[in-house]
Amino acid sequence: MISNAYNLYPELDVTESHLLKVDETHEIYYEICGNPQGAPVVFLHGGPGSGCNPTQRRFFDPKHYRIILIDQRGCGRSRPLGCIAHNTTQHLVDDIDRIRQQLGIARWLVFGGSWGSTLALAYATQHTAHISGLILRGIFLSRPTELHWFLGAVKQFYPEHWETLCAYLPAGEREDVLRSYQCLVFSEDPAISIPAAIQWNAFESGIMTLLPRAAGDGEVHDAVELARARVQIHYIAHHCFISGSALLAEAANKLAHTPTVIVQGRYDMVCPPITAWELSKAMPHATFHMIDDAGHSAMETGTLSALVGATECFKSLSSSDPT
Repeated sequence: MISNAYNLYPELDVTESHLLKVDETHEIYYEICGNPQGAPVVFLHGGPGSGCNPTQRRFFDPKHYRIILIDQRGCGRSRPLGCIAHNTTQHLVDDIDRIRQQLGIARWLVFGGSWGSTLALAYATQHTAHISGLILRGIFLSRPTELHWFLGAVKQFYPEHWETLCAYLPAGEREDVLRSYQCLVFSEDPAISIPAAIQWNAFESGIMTLLPRAAGDGEVHDAVELARARVQIHYIAHHCFISGSALLAEAANKLAHTPTVIVQGRYDMVCPPITAWELSKAMPHATFHMIDDAGHSAMETGTLSALVGATECFKSLSSSDPT
């Protein structure tokens, strides 16, 4: 049973950072912090397109874990930023395992939320022997029903955010919002692409939490906003290069003995809870936490507590696991 008292660990500095050249185009950034001899855990960020941030290091006890965070192709500090060439789910799965091999890790705990949960499942079903456990949050499988929800049906709960997203487009280009934003965001004119990317990203940000968040006062980085939107639209336009139904079946068949914790916000408007529920039924051995006062964000109190609590529970399983 996970307590409601867990919070993030204190701020943590990176002890190592690297760029791994994986092909002629891409270099993948990854960073390491925590205990160099500790139980290895890899953090897979969401999006697609988001990149990692320093807060994500703090889900893990740095005295126990060797913490590895990866910026996926085209994201964050990976190069080239925003590049969608040779950028598919299979490429990302291969990159993750290259980093595992580069670090000499036999088995590691995999932590992924939102798109990161998709990627974690895709990786785990292909590399099950190298997985010590899974912590999954805000489950997403990129099935047509899920994409239809995110880019349409969610307006039943967030009509103002949907209206803002659509109103940015000319009146005649609002039938296919994804395609219309794709044309704008991939324009070679920064005066067109960057404002459209900022508008696209703001939509998801606006529906992340159960209760409205205060407006952020952080600096907007045009290149980061553009890269995030380009990578995300590229993936969504291709259904994230997976069959979600097939992935669900593979999880049931291949991960039946993999220790797993699933954490889901009851009022998640980005990744509705039905997907997490179906995954919990396909993986009945998994511990499933439905957080009744949370939306999609990992930073809401109940979700954050459950996630840190899960990393605490895995400490007892990883203490004797070879690295």
